[in-house]
This record gives sequence, structure tokens and C-alpha cells, in this order.
Amino acid sequence: MPLLEECERRIGIEISNKTLLRAALTHASGAQHRLASNERLEFLGDAILGAVVCDLLYHDYPDYLEGDLTKIKSIVVSRQTCTRISRALGLEECLILGKGMTTHPQVPASLLADVFESLIAAVYLDKGHEAAREFIVRFIAPEIELAVDGSLGGNYKSLLQQLAQREFNTTPVYQLMDEKGPDHSKCFKIAARVGANQYQPAWGRNKKEAEQRAARNALCQIRHEAPPYPSD
Repeated sequence: MPLLEECERRIGIEISNKTLLRAALTHASGAQHRLASNERLEFLGDAILGAVVCDLLYHDYPDYLEGDLTKIKSIVVSRQTCTRISRALGLEECLILGKGMTTHPQVPASLLADVFESLIAAVYLDKGHEAAREFIVRFIAPEIELAVDGSLGGNYKSLLQQLAQREFNTTPVYQLMDEKGPDHSKCFKIAARVGANQYQPAWGRNKKEAEQRAARNALCQIRHEAPPYPSD
């Protein structure tokens, strides 16, 4: 079964139950009946994908509010994201389609989104939850990072304010520590203070950038992580 072997090579995992793998790759147009297609697997895979992404976001972004997490999740589990992953893996060449579908110059995006989710379900049913989670994380973790950067725009000041109000019942204050350079090209050194604690300052090309960097330094230090921006 060269088609199944090629799919396994592309996704980097071997499915022991080849009947299950074949079903995951079979669109309704190429199945003898709809129960033999990947529709039921896509239903299960969609639920598993959503649960794993929620778990990742909950544990990896402890300072994000529910609304922020929901926004990021909606991007990460979207059909556009699943389609992009399938295209990157070349899964359109592994699909089992009916004659009517093979005449299309390009496989419809909806089919590619479905096959990624049906393969998640196939991995889950064949190898268990942990294997399915690892499979998802391998492809979804970079998408989460992109979604976080894109949806929140790296707004560390907002995150620090949320954390400060929730954990310390106060609001962060930003203090200008130093500035250098000519008037038309100044750099600013700013530190974030939360209550009595002042955190490592950071330089920026303008005050807005310096405050964002100072906020990120503060967030890292509050989490007992090394601050990413130097103070000198």
C-alpha cells in the first residue's frame, strides 16, 4: 500500500491499523459508503485537537485572560491552520478521492483541513492519547506562537497589568531611568515597578518599545525566569 506508506512517511508516524489509516485518508466521494469515509474520524479529531490546544494554552500562558485564550485557540484550530499544515505535509497527494474530485486542479481547502483532523483521530485510536498529543504539538506549537504574536501583538504591558491587578492588587508603574542619543534618535531606558518591587529595566528606540520590553522583563522575573532584555 504505497499511498499509506507515503502518508506515514510524511506525518512521521506509523499507524499499525492500516484500515484506520485508509479511512482517515478517504473522502466521502472515494468511499463505498459514508461510514467508510473520514467524516467520523474528522469529528473525533476536531475534538481532540481542541482539547489539546486548550490544555497547552492554559498551562503555557498562565497570565492570559479567558478572552485572550479563546481568541488564540480560535486561530490555532481554524480550518485555515489545519489546511496550511496539510499543504506543508503534502497530504493532498495522499487523499483517496472519487473521480469527480480528482478533476479539480487543486484539492479544496476543506478536504485538507478535514484530513489533518482525521489523522489526529487515527493516531489517537491506534496509539493512544499521549501519542496523539505529541503528534498535535509537533505541528501546532509553532502555530500557537504565531497566533500569540499576531493576536496580542506582544502586548506585555497588558499582560503585566492583568497579573499585577490579579496577584498584587495594584497597577504597574513605568519609570524612565535613562536616555541617550541625539534628539532625533533617542533611546530610552525604562523599568517597570509593581508595588515595592522594581524589575530589570530595558532599552528601547522609543518610550513605547522600552515600556513593552520592561513589562516583559518584569513578567519573566515574576515567573522566576531570566529577563530577555539587558539593562545596559
